[in-house]
Amino acid sequence: MIAAFVAGTVVALNAVAHQFQAGAAAAALPGSTASPSASVPASSTPSVPPSPSASAVPAAPPAPPVPPAFDKTAHSIDDPNSIWVVVNKQRPVADGANFVPPNLVDLPSDMPDPLGYMLRSDAADALHSMFAADKAEVGTQLIAQSGYRDYGVQVRAYQHYKDALGVAGADKTSARPGFSEHQTGLAMDIMDTSSGCDLETPCFGSAPSGVWLAANAYRFGFILRYPADKTAVTGYEYEPWHFRFVGVALATEMHNTGVETLEEFFGLPAAPDYAG
Repeated sequence: MIAAFVAGTVVALNAVAHQFQAGAAAAALPGSTASPSASVPASSTPSVPPSPSASAVPAAPPAPPVPPAFDKTAHSIDDPNSIWVVVNKQRPVADGANFVPPNLVDLPSDMPDPLGYMLRSDAADALHSMFAADKAEVGTQLIAQSGYRDYGVQVRAYQHYKDALGVAGADKTSARPGFSEHQTGLAMDIMDTSSGCDLETPCFGSAPSGVWLAANAYRFGFILRYPADKTAVTGYEYEPWHFRFVGVALATEMHNTGVETLEEFFGLPAAPDYAG
């Protein structure tokens, strides 16, 4: 009995093993209808969701273009015909005794010009616009006090100051013949009709028109040529009335960078005195 029971049990176990192997084989066949629970997963490691694609990350905005550097060689600083010419006690007007600037014109009739001074046409046009802006924004009337002076006029002007102040005094306020910006046709001494100031004191610098000009002349291509506290660089005392036309590009660049004198902007030696 015991032998028969053991033999029956072995037969039954063999039958169960055969059925299990048959089921596993059927699950591996394509199209099998075996229950999913009958299959054995290949790996027990949980699946990892895919990471977001790179295209989902917003791209950084492009860097703004770098503005080109200001070209300090665009115009000559030596040629007296150039609007950038630098004239000082160390840099006379080339062939000063004979030089006459190009395109000299009378100022428009609606600009007070009591002594009939002229300017180069580009400087005259800019000056006209500046006078109109001052009237619109400040309400004052500017006066073109002194513009182009030829060599002979500069001889007489310098002699006047030398007689009154001596050579040292004259050299601080008046250029020697051949060394004057006024001979380039690009400089204008400006006053107004309301401040009561003149060309002998710095009064105009604190008058409404003088304050406005110092802050806004660059918009029209002019610079205050002889600022306060720059005598050691320019060689001249503060002249709040003396404005020099250099064009809007250079005047704006000097305004934006805070450089006040042409000598400093172009890296030229200071010119406190004459060479000889």
